[in-house]
Amino acid sequence: MSTDQLTELGFYTLAGHSATPRDLVTEVRAGEDLGLGTVFVSERFSTKEAAALCGAAGALTERLGVATAATNHHTRHPIVTATFATTMHRLTGGRFALGLGRGFDLFWKAVGLPPVTAAQIEDFAGLMRRLWHGEMVLGHDGPAGKYPYLQQDADFDEDIPLMMAALGPKTLELAGRCLDGVVLHTFFSGKALTDSIAAVRRGAEAAGRDPDSIRIWSVLATIGDHVAQEHVLRKTVGRLATYLIGYGDMLVRVNDWDPAVLARFREDELVKGFRGAFDAKADEKELEHLATLLPDEWLAASATGTPEQCADAVVRQFGLGATGVVLHGVSPDELVPVVEAYRKVRPAAVSALPANPGRMS
Repeated sequence: MSTDQLTELGFYTLAGHSATPRDLVTEVRAGEDLGLGTVFVSERFSTKEAAALCGAAGALTERLGVATAATNHHTRHPIVTATFATTMHRLTGGRFALGLGRGFDLFWKAVGLPPVTAAQIEDFAGLMRRLWHGEMVLGHDGPAGKYPYLQQDADFDEDIPLMMAALGPKTLELAGRCLDGVVLHTFFSGKALTDSIAAVRRGAEAAGRDPDSIRIWSVLATIGDHVAQEHVLRKTVGRLATYLIGYGDMLVRVNDWDPAVLARFREDELVKGFRGAFDAKADEKELEHLATLLPDEWLAASATGTPEQCADAVVRQFGLGATGVVLHGVSPDELVPVVEAYRKVRPAAVSALPANPGRMS
């Protein structure tokens, strides 16, 4: 089916962990047919390499925006990343946005890479824009690295949006200062969302930029009653528990949750002894146990219930100030009833956004 495009809605392809990247083929086609606006590609160092997945998504679609959310700037040479983005930009006819992220300091140390800093990202963003506009960069020596010579093509004049996947206020202010869009995180309370938007706007205003020019994507776990029940715990409890292992302190801080609950969670014998990601490896019994460790309040930062209730939760994200909502945790096929319900309550104010997820106009 072909239908009007909801450019304000997106989804993650291969949400979470996936050993079958070819599932992207059916997911992006289904997402475009459903009328979703953007496919977001997350990167995991196993079978989810961002450039390969983005290329496939761009080639298989005609209207769908495509964005990394996120890749890391220091895992490729700048000229390689610039070339990836320019190729995607032209392959998709301008539907691509390059989304960056900071990742985890412990992981970078383990694999022999330096931690990612705000100064690096700002410096790297400047390099990308210079290269995309045909500049020759000679003798660069900045936070992003030392590069004697960088250039793509002197004839280039490409406007490619840069986005940031961000959790904390300092990174959000950075995005407001020098980037074009922000992708927030799953399981953000309403207050965390409004605080995050305020941080982006602070950064933009401090830099003399128009804060309304920055696209801000809320990421909303959308696990309605229509989702097969055997998957619900994995997509809610399993996913949140996995996030708490990776960056629980930050999630607790931005949501103003009780840190004592996180401490008890971390001291649980199952949690301490578990190897791998809960949303990929835990069995039903383990997920049921994890559910006893997580307050209902924490899991409530999501869209659940009937398709109509899920659609209302999406609309509330716009009411809180988001300019895009990523319906996270399920495939486009599982989103059909939610999207059908959403069309009936779609806010007029968000109906004219561009297909490119990093642009407001």
